[in-house]
Amino acid sequence: MTGLSRHSWHVWQRNRDVFFRLWRSEAPGFLVEPFIILLGLGLGLGAYVGLIDGQAYIGFIAPGIVASYAMFSSTFECTYGAFVRMEYQNTYDAILATPINAGDIIAGEILWGATRALMTGTAILAIAAVLGLVSSPWAVLVPVICFAQGIMFGALSLVFTSLVPAIYTFNYFFTLFINPMFFLSGVFFPLSSFPVIVQRLSWVAPLTPVVNLTRAAFAGEFPPELLLSVIYVAGLSAVFFAIALITMKRRLTR
Repeated sequence: MTGLSRHSWHVWQRNRDVFFRLWRSEAPGFLVEPFIILLGLGLGLGAYVGLIDGQAYIGFIAPGIVASYAMFSSTFECTYGAFVRMEYQNTYDAILATPINAGDIIAGEILWGATRALMTGTAILAIAAVLGLVSSPWAVLVPVICFAQGIMFGALSLVFTSLVPAIYTFNYFFTLFINPMFFLSGVFFPLSSFPVIVQRLSWVAPLTPVVNLTRAAFAGEFPPELLLSVIYVAGLSAVFFAIALITMKRRLTR
């Protein structure tokens, strides 16, 4: 099984260069929307919601907004972005004509998806800090958490990308999996407020441990059970990465 190599970084650099040529058209979509949600729900709905875990509603949802939009960044990059490069632009075919192999492409794409998650999460973290929603210096760990979850969601997204027959099929991935996690992983409400069966589903959702870790970093409080969240994210990342190497390699070389 091919791991990271210097060729993976070349794929990452290619995507980075393209992004910085087009960043003016891409950045607003991943910054304006979370800013509106943070203020609209945090201040608007927050006026009707009491304190949650001893903090104002906007302070409660801020870490979840950071985590969820970092997820969206890596997921979009490794679904729609990867599919366009693979099927419409024939970028992967051109890369495969060089010494770079399929495993290098896959690893490079996942690294780039993680980088997009890091950039989005860090930008929203900065907005939250300006709004006075960050109460601990441990928030410096948030970019690390975003990068780690970017590997997990980037790899998972590439697995789905390797299986879809057409670009519109991604609608099912987002409608049935990604979007429900946005609402059911503790971003907007404590998991304890959900029915028991929903709580159980929420606890196995990949976004839930990321929200827990991000919220802990915002507050500077790290209870021992957070270690389970770290192990869960690391384990899922390894599993999804391994599966992506197999399924995407099969798609690229068929």
